[in-house]
Amino acid sequence: MVVVPHVLQPSERERFRLTLNTDGRPHPVENVLAVVTLVCGVVAFVATFWTSAHMIASWVGTLGFGVGLYSQYVSATTPQRVLNIVGLVGAFVGAALGIAHGGFLPHP
Repeated sequence: MVVVPHVLQPSERERFRLTLNTDGRPHPVENVLAVVTLVCGVVAFVATFWTSAHMIASWVGTLGFGVGLYSQYVSATTPQRVLNIVGLVGAFVGAALGIAHGGFLPHP
């Protein structure tokens, strides 16, 4: 029987680090795209709570959805993909509800 204790618990020397580069290599462009996707998704989704913010939700949601699709295409690590999916869902819902509440242009 093989015992591998470091798999179950990290050693005392290893501190928890929040990183998007889990493969050990830097991915600055992919990281920025993933964070931009997440921010656009959150902004678009939150903007749907006010029907008067339909323009913000529509434009930011559409932008976030486009950036998110490209970011998902070029992503290199699983944490980047997680941020992309969360941002894509928020951006899609924000864009859809923003369009339903009035669309891309202000009401006359």
